[in-house]
Amino acid sequence: MKPYEKLLSRTVSSLEPSGIRKFFDILDEMDDVISLTVGQPDFITPWHIRMAGIESLESGRTYYTSNLGLMPLRESISRYLARRFSLNYDPKSEITVTVGGSEAIDAAIRAVCNPGDEVIIPVPCFVCYEPLVRVAGGVPVLLETTAEDNFKLSPKRLRELITPRTKLLILPFPNNPTGAVLDRYDLQKIADVLADTDVLVLSDEIYAELTYGERHVSIASIPGMRERTILASGFSKAYAMTGWRLGYVCAPAEISREIFKIHQYAIMCAPTTSQYAAIEALEAGDSDIEMMREEYDRRRRYITEGLRACGLDCATPDGAFYVWCHVGGFGMDSEEFCRRLLYEHGVAIVPGTAFGKCGEGYARISYAYSVAHIKKALERIGKFVAEL
Repeated sequence: MKPYEKLLSRTVSSLEPSGIRKFFDILDEMDDVISLTVGQPDFITPWHIRMAGIESLESGRTYYTSNLGLMPLRESISRYLARRFSLNYDPKSEITVTVGGSEAIDAAIRAVCNPGDEVIIPVPCFVCYEPLVRVAGGVPVLLETTAEDNFKLSPKRLRELITPRTKLLILPFPNNPTGAVLDRYDLQKIADVLADTDVLVLSDEIYAELTYGERHVSIASIPGMRERTILASGFSKAYAMTGWRLGYVCAPAEISREIFKIHQYAIMCAPTTSQYAAIEALEAGDSDIEMMREEYDRRRRYITEGLRACGLDCATPDGAFYVWCHVGGFGMDSEEFCRRLLYEHGVAIVPGTAFGKCGEGYARISYAYSVAHIKKALERIGKFVAEL
């Protein structure tokens, strides 16, 4: 038997494990830790949604669905997107139900990327995009966003990075980890840059329902952008359905056909029980969204004020449920800051470098936790910063 390193994919072997998971592994071995790491709602899936899943099981609906997903669910997704975001997608040919938003992103990237194609990725960003581009044979091109631009994508910088090999722009807004949001004006500027190119857009809109102020605007709603946009989203954040593992991807029919091939061969279909629950979420869950968003907004204001009172600089996030907090200036890098905070005071946050090298000097702090939980964490963070 040859050594395994000679038998495994060189591309996959070259990928680094998630920087977020490293801290999760440390947490598993420690007691009395207050974690502000997880990007998961602390709400239980609303009862009427759970009940729909239970009823589907009790009715014996335990078989495969259509590869694309239940037609009633695709119709519900179509109505939801039209109602909430003024988007129109044909449920028969432009919507595929996936196993979470993660599968939607993976299938979209693989459906459009040829070896050597360049994919522009704004950073800092969630950890999956760059590895998935590499696995698909693409070349990640990182577009650094900055505090000076409120961590929004710079149209000028975007224009500079586009080459004849550019195939795709990933647009992860509302953003994890920075909480940055792009409004209609911002999106129009991006559309203007792309107008004379053949660059496609993958818009990850999993946090679309979690904006504080103006409602989310999808770049697919900007004139001229629908035909070049792939929209990926899901039920995890808006409806507190992380464990149900259900998402969807919407695109023009010609692109959807290619995404469907990957989904069909790799997955078959999304979980049947989750699909029935998702129909209920879309048809009767608007009030659940509003309730949870109001609570996140309360936590958002509480934690940003608390962090500033501790002596840490952070912008107030406009979306998602994370604070991008500056932890530089203490004579150590962000990973050491987070490790010391964890080991010395029992509070876990994620170093900014988990989201790209440009995250140095920052940490991501989640407020998907109760105010009581956040309050305890802030007390410990305050003591740590005071010692430093």
